[in-house]
Amino acid sequence: MCGIVGYIGKREAAPIVLAGLKKLEYRGYDSFGVAIMGDTLQMYKQAGRIQPIPEMMGNIGIGHTRWATHGIPSDRNSHPFVDCKYQIAIVHNGIIENSDELREKLLACGHKFTSDTDSEVIVHLVEDAYYGDLVNAVKWVVKDLVGSYAILVLGEDQIVATRKSSPLVIGIGDGEMFVASDVLPILEYTNRVVYLNDGDIVDVCDIGDREVTTIQWIPGKMDMGTFQHYMLKEIYEQPRVFYDSIRSEITLPLTDVINIVGCGSSYYAGMVFKYLCEDICRLSVNVYFGSEFRYFPPPIKGTVIGITQSGETADTLVALGSVRECSKIAITNVMGSSITRVADSVILMQAGPEVSVAATKSFVAQLAILLQVINVIQQGEFDDTLLSGHQVIDQVLQTDLMEAVGVCKNATTMFYMSRGVFYPIALEGALKMKEIAYIHAEGFPSGELKHGAIALVTEYTPVVVICMPGDTHSVIMSNIKEMQARGAPIIAIGEVGDSELLRSADVMIPVPKTHPLLRVITTTVVLQLLAYYTAVALERDVDKPRNLAKSVTVE
Repeated sequence: MCGIVGYIGKREAAPIVLAGLKKLEYRGYDSFGVAIMGDTLQMYKQAGRIQPIPEMMGNIGIGHTRWATHGIPSDRNSHPFVDCKYQIAIVHNGIIENSDELREKLLACGHKFTSDTDSEVIVHLVEDAYYGDLVNAVKWVVKDLVGSYAILVLGEDQIVATRKSSPLVIGIGDGEMFVASDVLPILEYTNRVVYLNDGDIVDVCDIGDREVTTIQWIPGKMDMGTFQHYMLKEIYEQPRVFYDSIRSEITLPLTDVINIVGCGSSYYAGMVFKYLCEDICRLSVNVYFGSEFRYFPPPIKGTVIGITQSGETADTLVALGSVRECSKIAITNVMGSSITRVADSVILMQAGPEVSVAATKSFVAQLAILLQVINVIQQGEFDDTLLSGHQVIDQVLQTDLMEAVGVCKNATTMFYMSRGVFYPIALEGALKMKEIAYIHAEGFPSGELKHGAIALVTEYTPVVVICMPGDTHSVIMSNIKEMQARGAPIIAIGEVGDSELLRSADVMIPVPKTHPLLRVITTTVVLQLLAYYTAVALERDVDKPRNLAKSVTVE
């Protein structure tokens, strides 16, 4: 989940590499470093966020921003790693699973290690294999590596790139070449790219006759504008994102069974789809965690849909890649990402770049596409409803949540509960509160809270309840009373005008009256805002929460 950048050309490399790393900081921000080749190999690296570096002159360089796996975030564990004998530097994204075994062999041969990382074995292996041909040396090295990797190796006048299960893309400029973990650092300079495949080993300046893709997507401004955080900016972009996403081109085979594979928020989006599709379309839907699918593969038939914002989520990729004799569809935000080459067809989310680590507009984009899938199955029954969805989101963005925030910010544990299609929305709301406010929060179907977890309910554990009109309204009201009998403060999300809910809850957050399909969107946006403003009140690092990275490319 680290970010890597390389440049070779006619300009000074250091500013380009550093700017590229800033655009990849969502992939990891425990530490950063750059290596620049000028008259000699120069290197600077340190723990912490990316910041200005000393002047380093040279037209070729690599850089790295880290999400720690092996070894704590520290200066010594930061990339790049350097072989002083030949002045070779490497950066690595992924995990070398046999690094302990390789380290022991290298130590026995006299190599000295300067870090606790798995990645450092790579540079020592390159040193042993290098006899004047860097590409050939890397070919020998990867034979010894077990695990996942995207690696850049910087030599005297070249950068060699190789990948396995971690993404790398090369940008073709005018007399200059770029390479990075994704296209964001490249698009400022060129829209002509080559996506490397597993097993590729290339000199970045000699890519042969590989297929060149022209990226049509032009990224919007990456600054926060007038917003305090990227997360809030991205929440406010959701009316446009929803409108654009429901207009995505959708083709899918009609089968009796649909299988969803995802992780985190993408999994919860799949759960929402399951409830709605089974209820409305009367089709069977199974939802699987990508990480479980790999080791406990279920019997699969019908259509398989893999959902991943980045298109690089390792567990989802492996799960989708293991499926045979089924139609495979990818829902992703990044055209050209790895999942687009695994799937038979792609439905592209229209979220644009999402800088904040916590998924907001990408989750709403996933829901929009899945709602449109239902609409397609129902032959356009909900066209007018979905085309008006952005207007309802606009209304929700005006909601005053300060009273609810006052309840949440003093909590150490919270519960989220609802029933039916709003149960996965409760799970997503709890996830957001954990991710950015660092408050322990768990989501439950309302009827399940009393099967054990109610033992933890006290006057100090707020319960967030989604209670919308419908068959479950009265039973959820009973569940609210059960929580209140134990002293729990109740924050209820319900439709405006629900006087019974207003009387029962300690705090009621009203959402606009709208079509039942759109209620999953309105309640989602409320829970995003609740987590955001609670995190701000607690002075958390909203956009870069501790220990998290946006693109999960390791198992």
